[in-house]
Amino acid sequence: MRLERTPGAIHKSDRAEKAARRMRREPTYSERALWKVLRKSDLHFRRQAPFGPYTVDFVCHRHRLIVELDGGVHDLPSVAARDTAREAWLTGRGYRVIRFRNSQQPDEILQVIHARISADTPTPNPSPQGGGELME
Repeated sequence: MRLERTPGAIHKSDRAEKAARRMRREPTYSERALWKVLRKSDLHFRRQAPFGPYTVDFVCHRHRLIVELDGGVHDLPSVAARDTAREAWLTGRGYRVIRFRNSQQPDEILQVIHARISADTPTPNPSPQGGGELME
C-alpha cells in the first residue's frame, strides 16, 4: 500500500512516531514540569510530536513555534552540530525554534514564549481617517 503525499504537508516517519510515543510515556522531569504549565496556558501545544524525521519536544502549529528543552548533552560539539542541522530543517518549513535549558523555570519559559508570539503578531494598520481598514 502506497501513501499519497500531500504537497506542503509535513509527513512523519515511523521511527519518529515510535520515538515520540516512547518519549511521551517517559518524559524528563523538566519536560513534565513544562507540559504542566503549557497545558494550562491559552496556547495549544503538542508534546513529543513527530515532525518529519524528527521528534520535537513541544510544537504549537497555530503560531508555527517549536520549543526544545536541552540538557547538558547538547553542549557536546557533535550534538550541537546535529541540533544545528535539525533546526535548519525545521526553520526551512516555516517554524521558529526556541531552545531553553532544562534548568529554566517553566513559568519563565512560558513568559518568553508569550513575549515571542506577541512580538511576532502584526498590528493592523489603521486608516488615515481613523475609521476602518486602509484600502489601496
